[in-house]
Amino acid sequence: MHDDAATAGPPEPGTPPAADRRPTTRSHHGHSFVDDYEWLRAKEDPEVLAHLEAENSWTQDQLAGLRPLRERIVGEIKDRTLETDLSVPTRLGGHWYYVRFTEGEQYPVHARVPVTDPEDWTPPVLEPGQVPAGEQVLLDQNEAAAGHDFFSLGSFAVAPRGDRLVHAVDTTGDERYTLRVRDLSTGTDLPDEIDGTFPGAVITPDGRYVFYPTVDDAWRPCTIWRHEVGTPVADDVQVFHEPDERFWVGVGLSRSQQYLQIELGSKMTGECWLLETDDPTGAFRPVWRRREGVEYTVEHAVLPGRGDALLVLHNDGAQNFELAVTDVPPRHDGHDDGGADGLDPADATVVVAHDPGLRLESVDAFADHVVLGVRRDATPRVAVVTLATLAPDAPWTPRELDFPEALFSAAPGETPEFAAPLVRVEYTSFVTPATVLDVDLATGERLVRRQQPVLGGYEPTDYAQQRAWATAEDGTRVPISLVWKRDAVTLDSAGTGADPAPLLLYGYGAYEISVDPFFSVPRLSLLDRGVVFAVAHVRGGGELGRAWYEGGRLEHKRNTFTDFVACARHLVDAGWTSPERMVADGGSAGGLLMGAVTNLAPELFAGVLAGVPFVDALTSILDPSLPLTVVEWEEWGNPLADAEVYAYMRSYSPYENVPDDASHYPRILAVTSLHDTRVLYVEPAKWVARLRAAGAPALLKIEMSAGHGGVSGRYARWEEIAFEHAWTLDVLGLADDE
Repeated sequence: MHDDAATAGPPEPGTPPAADRRPTTRSHHGHSFVDDYEWLRAKEDPEVLAHLEAENSWTQDQLAGLRPLRERIVGEIKDRTLETDLSVPTRLGGHWYYVRFTEGEQYPVHARVPVTDPEDWTPPVLEPGQVPAGEQVLLDQNEAAAGHDFFSLGSFAVAPRGDRLVHAVDTTGDERYTLRVRDLSTGTDLPDEIDGTFPGAVITPDGRYVFYPTVDDAWRPCTIWRHEVGTPVADDVQVFHEPDERFWVGVGLSRSQQYLQIELGSKMTGECWLLETDDPTGAFRPVWRRREGVEYTVEHAVLPGRGDALLVLHNDGAQNFELAVTDVPPRHDGHDDGGADGLDPADATVVVAHDPGLRLESVDAFADHVVLGVRRDATPRVAVVTLATLAPDAPWTPRELDFPEALFSAAPGETPEFAAPLVRVEYTSFVTPATVLDVDLATGERLVRRQQPVLGGYEPTDYAQQRAWATAEDGTRVPISLVWKRDAVTLDSAGTGADPAPLLLYGYGAYEISVDPFFSVPRLSLLDRGVVFAVAHVRGGGELGRAWYEGGRLEHKRNTFTDFVACARHLVDAGWTSPERMVADGGSAGGLLMGAVTNLAPELFAGVLAGVPFVDALTSILDPSLPLTVVEWEEWGNPLADAEVYAYMRSYSPYENVPDDASHYPRILAVTSLHDTRVLYVEPAKWVARLRAAGAPALLKIEMSAGHGGVSGRYARWEEIAFEHAWTLDVLGLADDE
């Protein structure tokens, strides 16, 4: 029985839904919190579903007037997009692989054509809309998605010899994938079918065995299985299980195709196990045994004068990571431990030493060279080492590739073939469309293979980008990236705002994830209407190296929020915008950021857009039975075991810090998905209910057939983006400026 006085009942026409208040008490460390809306967690309860549907109806009704604007934005995205298009082919074995889109279809088609000249590494030039000679369709996602409201492709791996394909799909959004094996000689799936897998399955070079991960009840990938193609799934062999709930486990195949690799990691500790692909039923053995706080990844290389070796990228005594070379652990002979204790890290030779100004992020080994993904001055870059130039036992001197723009992103591109003589690079900026280029190491020539087409006469010079710096509460300088259309924004002689412009400020700030410069066709619909797009590179991300991440996690988490507020204040003080013309935007952990800054400085924003927002953080992190909770303790702390962590998280968790009177809050739109397994729908549902009860103008939009990434399919995604853009323009007073 519920107290009738606390039960709002169905909303009256013209009034928003008001969730019943059904108090429950959560008590920890001598503190009790009364939660009125925890009952919304009962996902299968008809009352809960009815409330969510009512929220959707209310949001649609309130924003019905924006439908024409949404339709215009979708049209603009469509008009700027080459809908029939394809990717740059990548070579593996005897084929060039690519994906292509066709106008009117939601999903891509995966296909390949034969390599005609083994000595020619120039990708074939394929014309959009034309089926090339010799094309073989591997997987048409449109056919696979037929009849489903949601579709996501997880695993997709072709056996290196090219005769079999492993693919796995999710049709609900809960990230549980059904895995199948396709015979590429016939194009049909074999009887093998494995339910409940996690993305990341691989198939051995001979196509005989599939290794795949599965999850536990908390949605943690923890177990690796071996499946022999053509045998019953019941006979699959568990080859690895990780009982420590902090660790996620994955499996991969080295680019050289010589090793299967099991990699596992918590937020701060890593470990890698190897097995030769010519002995797939053998036992994996570790490279380095895990040590708390030491992260490392491994890449097999063949080095001049040494032969087989492992490149180990690690942070043992090297905060920004360093690169070392070590031996391959000895094979397991089936009679002894086979080196089960792993190699001694002290035996490794450092080849790229730690540099406090250079974050080493990735390493890729090829027959003739090694490619490093690095980060310097808040900018992702690519560096190359040519193996033939190395002196024995001498340190390596990676050569960074330079680019003309002040703000850009350069990253190693997809290159699955070990023998590839070219370095593929993916390059972009806020004004330069995504570009794929190959660098010829012999000549230094840069060969542009493809630049993302932007239709409608797009001119990069019509837009400008700039880096600004805010000063945080503790004096730390926080970078801000800005992009705008030149003729829509007035600047003063100092290059800052002379007339406050409408501005969208985006932030994330967690897990050492960096928000680097990137081009976006949908963003043009904002820029062309005079909106400045800005990114606050707050602590908790990785833009300025590992120390930047450390400065925004655990007991320093509040820096993420105060940095964002400092960036917003700087943009106002510098004349770029004004509070009534600024919208804040962030999703997932960035949604936590949105909730926190709304509580901290509601006066700074006209609106707050929160996507799949982690706004009931303390409730979730207190419950180890929920997906991801235990693995998250290294990011946020463990409030179950530590009263100080509990008190600290309680001080910023958005949901329980909503004041009794929030009528002065900015307009808020929370967007979530019913089947999200990462941030459960109940968090934004509870948050909006509490905000609205406190008088805040909050709306909730919940996708009933989607997961953490939102809806599937490119046209459906355009509709979702247009919905959010139209709301943003409305908040900024631009919805009628057509």
